[in-house]
Amino acid sequence: MDVLRKERGDAGQATVELAVVLPVAIVLAVIVVNALSFFEACAAFDQLARQAICSYAPSPDAGQGPAEVAALVESELEEALGTSNLAIEVTVQGRAGSYQRYCGRLSFAPTLFGLGLKDEVFGVSLPRLVHEVDLTVDAYRPGVLL
Repeated sequence: MDVLRKERGDAGQATVELAVVLPVAIVLAVIVVNALSFFEACAAFDQLARQAICSYAPSPDAGQGPAEVAALVESELEEALGTSNLAIEVTVQGRAGSYQRYCGRLSFAPTLFGLGLKDEVFGVSLPRLVHEVDLTVDAYRPGVLL
């Protein structure tokens, strides 16, 4: 009788443990997957932003100002990285002489294993992650002597 009673007392313990641990495991998995996705996006953004800035900013087309170059770089980055959970912004600031500082900002919204945008999982908020890269270039200005 004691053996039978002992088995009944332990019945369902694994189910209760699973019910307690599973939400925590899912939250941790979501955090890890989003962190790795963010690091991948940052690496690609760093490389592509610097390439685009170095391609367009030092020698803009005739009549093209720094703001137009920044918009061109931004559109190229959006096309190259084009996922729905990324927001890209490129700004330009004038510096001394003909130097211009281009600043690219990548904003990453976490997802639930890529299944759409979520702001929280089981009550844990998932804030947007931000990464910035900047590069200062000397823009060629035809007809201007230094």
